[in-house]
Amino acid sequence: MMRILRDDGAKVLCYLTRSYAHYPPSLEGLVFDSGKFPSPVPLLEKNKVDFVLPMSIDWAQKEWTKDLLNSGVPILCPAGEALKLERERDLARVLCEKYEIPFPRSYFAKDLQTAQRILKKDPRPYVIKNPLCGPTSPIHTIVCEDAEDTLHWLPRLDFGEGVFLQEYLGRAEAGHFAFVSGGEIHSLATNQEYKRAFHGNQGVVAGAPLGGLVERDPQDKYGLARELIHPLLPWFRETKFHGPVQVTAMKSGGRWHVLEYNVRLGVTSGAMILRMLKNVPSVLNQVARNEKINLQWEPNLKFGCSITFAWFGYPYTQISGPHLPLKTKGKFDCDVWWSEVEPADGKLFATGHRIGDVVAVDSALPRAIQRAYRNIEKISCLASYYRQDIGQSLWPPGSN
Repeated sequence: MMRILRDDGAKVLCYLTRSYAHYPPSLEGLVFDSGKFPSPVPLLEKNKVDFVLPMSIDWAQKEWTKDLLNSGVPILCPAGEALKLERERDLARVLCEKYEIPFPRSYFAKDLQTAQRILKKDPRPYVIKNPLCGPTSPIHTIVCEDAEDTLHWLPRLDFGEGVFLQEYLGRAEAGHFAFVSGGEIHSLATNQEYKRAFHGNQGVVAGAPLGGLVERDPQDKYGLARELIHPLLPWFRETKFHGPVQVTAMKSGGRWHVLEYNVRLGVTSGAMILRMLKNVPSVLNQVARNEKINLQWEPNLKFGCSITFAWFGYPYTQISGPHLPLKTKGKFDCDVWWSEVEPADGKLFATGHRIGDVVAVDSALPRAIQRAYRNIEKISCLASYYRQDIGQSLWPPGSN
């Protein structure tokens, strides 16, 4: 994100709230470690910041959240009641019921005994989620494809915040991004995330996707915005919602069903979408200020492909290894977003599970995919891997 904004003429700064992956953002602009700067608010005034672009909703749970909101600096993310669209799983269910949007059968259970009673009364496969969404949630998504699997997972869960059980509807998943600004909805793109760890959509659902596709879609070609986002317009206006919104949905019985809503651009699709837009700093500033916007697109950039270069143990993050040298050959001709890497002795070293993402955009999907793979093949590191089948399944949207 920082590089895209900088390429379009913006001066960028980064406030780091996590203890890892600090080197890559330092390549794009000034960085400030929260360990040394307890609050970002004084930095905003000192550096005359025009708007803040959060990469996670956990900004709303910090000690300095109230000061940030009172500073008057626009934030490219909804706040207050509007933020709960992502934060509280059950709010999405309640809103979908109110506005007659299809949503899978779902239950909240406060403890193991309650969850077991639900399964006994209504035995079916469920996706197991934490009721409150956030990067430090005690439960990360577990997709169960039959009722017995769900039942056997329950005793292993941390019920500190309870559990949200959402009916499993299959694998025909897709998403759609839009901006809400000036009381209107502006469609951006339809996307697919490859959430399972390994080739052929095998393995567990990882903490972050292993790849993704984006199609520029201001006309809402697949109907996701029309069916699942536009019915919420009265609520958006009531809560003064402005910022990005993404719906992730599953097609079942010939209809799209909401799985969840997110209120940020996201690490997988956001960079691809912004590469397709013209005047990125100006557009984001307008959305952050809840102003009317006029989206303009780069004419030859219509599709994007992202592939994650993962390392030792991923997605089983409890497994760790030594810092190992990262090797590259030749020049890249697309974006490479490094993540958990650090320089030492004139070399770059892998320091964590997600080394980086290779992202290509083009006028045609096959070319975007080919370019992404051509560039990721230039990277090597012991015990690393990447999925070699991005784009071979789950596309077009609604496909298994």
